[in-house]
Amino acid sequence: MLQKILPSSIDNNYKGNIIALWFFYLITAVTVVRSLIHIFKHDGGAQSIATIPLDTFTEPGAAVIILIFAYWGLSQLMFGIIQVIVAIRYQSLIPLMYLMLVLEWGARFLISLNKPIETVGQAPGGIGNMVFPFVCLLMFFLSIRAQNK
Repeated sequence: MLQKILPSSIDNNYKGNIIALWFFYLITAVTVVRSLIHIFKHDGGAQSIATIPLDTFTEPGAAVIILIFAYWGLSQLMFGIIQVIVAIRYQSLIPLMYLMLVLEWGARFLISLNKPIETVGQAPGGIGNMVFPFVCLLMFFLSIRAQNK
């Protein structure tokens, strides 16, 4: 199994289930779009998407949250660019990328339990933090499972 996660030769030869490959394309697109929203949307998506009540914050306090969302968007964009490169050129790394997604989203969930944030509605990320680690774990197992030809 380690050979499927860290192949000795990194190439564009994906051997896993086609469902995991197509889901990887989808999550790559979502990652890039989400990152650009956090960087370029006027509120970074903090209030308009995540329902954080920025209008109840002081102006400097709201500005800090918006800046942090933009910084987070930049981090997401860097990871998204790596995903695009893997999707286009190095598909043998897709199982490793799924493990990274499981770790990232799983850690988000654990952090959110310890550091909850007040929102006025249900943020999409809150739902994603609970569901996505399990979906990515399933996709990981599909990605290391040889495709029947």
